[in-house]
Amino acid sequence: MVVSPRNSRRDAAPARLPATAWRSGVAAATLFALSACSHGVKKDAPQDEPINRKIFAFNKVVDAGVLRPVARGYAHLPKPVRSGVRNFSQNLREPLVFANDLLQANGLRSLNTAGRFVINSTIGVAGIFDVASHWGMPRHDADLGQTFGVWGMGPGHTVELPVFGSSNVRDSVGRILTLSFNRLGDNSDTVSTLNTAATVGGIVDGRARALPITDALEQSPDYYAALRDNAAARRRALVDDGRRGAVHSAESGAEGRAATGLPVNP
Repeated sequence: MVVSPRNSRRDAAPARLPATAWRSGVAAATLFALSACSHGVKKDAPQDEPINRKIFAFNKVVDAGVLRPVARGYAHLPKPVRSGVRNFSQNLREPLVFANDLLQANGLRSLNTAGRFVINSTIGVAGIFDVASHWGMPRHDADLGQTFGVWGMGPGHTVELPVFGSSNVRDSVGRILTLSFNRLGDNSDTVSTLNTAATVGGIVDGRARALPITDALEQSPDYYAALRDNAAARRRALVDDGRRGAVHSAESGAEGRAATGLPVNP
């Protein structure tokens, strides 16, 4: 029996899970994970605290050895340079903010976010200059963890994430989902390079801005607990902000958390 080359290639092709089925599986896993979240704020479960503190010890080493020294050096750069890095990083996050504005049924916010992205991506030279804010279109932040909170899902227990710091079950699932769905988008070299540059720049800039807070909290009797409670308070404030849906400028605690649990821009 002779097998045609066309059939051979078809037989040799690996089976691929359809994108719709993949999304459905992710959504089901998300609902299962979020079903464990209550409406109240929960700190570490007794069995989780030792694990969280071990991860926190690792995060402290990463922060002290890499992030904090780099952030202190970055803080000495001219302010226009730091503003450009921050604006560029935040501009690339605007499509994510826009999507979550829509999911939260914040119509005015979504229009504001879309306008900001168009203006800053063009007139603002790829977002380096925040022209939109000067034109009365202030920035706000939004992410999937916040959206779940606006929908009424509780945060669940504290989860200390390697490198990213203090989080909770709800926000961790939101972060994983966001990263997973991003992988289904445009993975071209240009897009990947821009996203990587924005991520690195945002982390360094955010860590530099958080230095005064972390330096103060580090003097507390329990640095881990102080950072954990600070991060939880910021997340509660962000969820409340999403429920109000007002168009105003606010520094967010929803952004990434590089080893400290304090806001940076992922």
